[in-house]
Amino acid sequence: MATINLTLKVWRQKGQKDKGRLETLPAPGISTDMSFLEMLDVVNERLTLEGKEPVAFDHDCREGICGMCGAMVNGLAHGPERGTTLCQLHMRHFRDGDTLMIEPWRARAFKVVKDLVVDRSAFDKIIAAGGYVSASTGGAQDANAIPVPMETAEEAMDAAQCIGCGACVASCPNASAMLFMSAKVSHLALMPQGRPEAARRVLAMLRAADACGFGNCSNERECEAKCPKEIKITHIARMNREYMKAVFGSARE
Repeated sequence: MATINLTLKVWRQKGQKDKGRLETLPAPGISTDMSFLEMLDVVNERLTLEGKEPVAFDHDCREGICGMCGAMVNGLAHGPERGTTLCQLHMRHFRDGDTLMIEPWRARAFKVVKDLVVDRSAFDKIIAAGGYVSASTGGAQDANAIPVPMETAEEAMDAAQCIGCGACVASCPNASAMLFMSAKVSHLALMPQGRPEAARRVLAMLRAADACGFGNCSNERECEAKCPKEIKITHIARMNREYMKAVFGSARE
C-alpha cells in the first residue's frame, strides 16, 4: 500500500465571532487509496489521541450525492480534480511532501460555523422562496402521460443534478449563487409541470438571493469549472430569460 507524508495548513475558527487562523498539522503515512475526508478522519484520530481539538468539517453520504462536503484545497473548491466532490477526491492525486492549504467556503452568505463548516442555510431560503410545483401529475404510473421531448428531459435532468454544495459560490469572485439558482430554475422551467409558477419562482428566488447577500454573475465561469456535477452556465442564460419574461409579463398586467 503506497503512502505519502503531507503537511496540512488548516483553517481553525471556533465560531462566527471568533478570529480564525491557519494551523499547521502533520499528516504522515497517508494511504493513497484514502479519500480526502478519510485523510481528515485519520488526522482527527491523531489529534484526539493527543488530547487536541479535532478539525470540524461537513460530511454525510461520502458518495458525491448529498452536497454536504466542501472546502477549498490550495485555493480550489473540492480540490484540483474536475467533476469531483471533496469526498470523492483521492489522495493519489497528491504527491509525497505536498503542503495542502485547507479553508472553508468564503462568502458573506456562508457564515463559518466552526473550522471548515459553514452555514449554507441561505440555499434553503432560496429553495423555499421558489416554492413547490402545484401542477397535479398523478401517480408514478402517469409519468409518461405528458409528452416531453427527449432533449428537453435530458437538459432538465442535467440541471437537476445540482447537489447544492456551494462550490459555485466559493469559486465565484462575486460569491454569486447564479449557477445554483439557474439549475433549480431550469429543471422546473423546462418541464410543463413547472411552467405555471415559472415567473413567480424566478422572481422570488432572485429576491431571496439578494436578501441573503449573494453577488451577481459577471461571467467568470469559475462556477462551471468547479461544479462537481459539471452544470453549464447556459442555465444562467435561461434563468436570465425567465427573469426578463417574468418582469415584462408582470409589467403588462
